[in-house]
Amino acid sequence: MPDPLLAADAVTRRFGGLTAVNGVSLALRRGEVHAVIGTNGAGKSTLINILSGELAPHSGRVSLGGRDITAWGQPERARAGLGRSYQRSTLFPELTVFENCRLAAQARRQRFWRWWRPATACAASAELAAQALERTGLAADAAQPAGLLPHGRKRQLEIAMCLAGEPQVLLLDEPLAGMGPEETDRILALLQSLKANHAILLVEHDMDAVFRSADTITVMVNGSSIASGDPAQIRANAEVRTAYLGEDLDGEHACAH
Repeated sequence: MPDPLLAADAVTRRFGGLTAVNGVSLALRRGEVHAVIGTNGAGKSTLINILSGELAPHSGRVSLGGRDITAWGQPERARAGLGRSYQRSTLFPELTVFENCRLAAQARRQRFWRWWRPATACAASAELAAQALERTGLAADAAQPAGLLPHGRKRQLEIAMCLAGEPQVLLLDEPLAGMGPEETDRILALLQSLKANHAILLVEHDMDAVFRSADTITVMVNGSSIASGDPAQIRANAEVRTAYLGEDLDGEHACAH
């Protein structure tokens, strides 16, 4: 088994008297989609914020390529190879698809005091943007305003913007939210095509999509990880079934709310 690209070791985060993440460990490896599932309030969003550097853990360790990055903020982690998408849209709707992607590449390559410079000043950023759009199937939409894209294509663009930053690790926060079956299939196929060169964390509510696409699944309940394994192991885990109060983990439309 390859060494993890990104690892969390017993990370804990509290908000006042609430322990949102309680001693959670996980390892993200190149070539794998690692899904994190759990009901609302389970700690999934807090965990991905710890991994991306938006929140610091009160205890525990985060490492990238074996290097301790626990004290690093989000900009440092992004420059080191972490790409992050969000539940909320981060697109500039009035800019074209290509311009959005190029700005993402430029922000990754330049220091903050140079970010304001025109994107056209950086040919390397333009090349990275073009490559990211090609990889995500958006090259034909490059000249279209991002705000006019259908919902599913907007989510693809957000993944393309992550790729333009040349990440080793992709942290994807509910990329399938609000999608129909065809759009979901398109994104899942994209993730399968990307995982050979990346470690991918997928935080997702759509259980059917998770069990179809994930190589490893971690289940969180009340801030703690109660199980981690491949889809067959998670389906067979009695504690997971109990925690989900009889939810049909095998069902075609099963979903954690």
